[in-house]
Amino acid sequence: MMQIYRTNKFKKQHKKLPTEIKNLFQKQLVLFFENSTHNSLGIKKMQGTFDVWEMRITKSHRLTFQKKDEVFILRNIGTHDILRKL
Repeated sequence: MMQIYRTNKFKKQHKKLPTEIKNLFQKQLVLFFENSTHNSLGIKKMQGTFDVWEMRITKSHRLTFQKKDEVFILRNIGTHDILRKL
């Protein structure tokens, strides 16, 4: 069974998000676990990384994650700019 781990950085970023974005994040996360290939998730590997992926929450908000064995590690969440700060 897949476990979810949230990094401290992720927790801080998530706490600052508007409620609407938090709700959309939750919806996308559920969809990911139901169908990780769904088009609306926009999942793709981060350039220049070995095992970091990004997932679309909204047109302007993204989530970065890693998957190690049965652990889903939530790394960053926020506007598209978070992808430049890896």
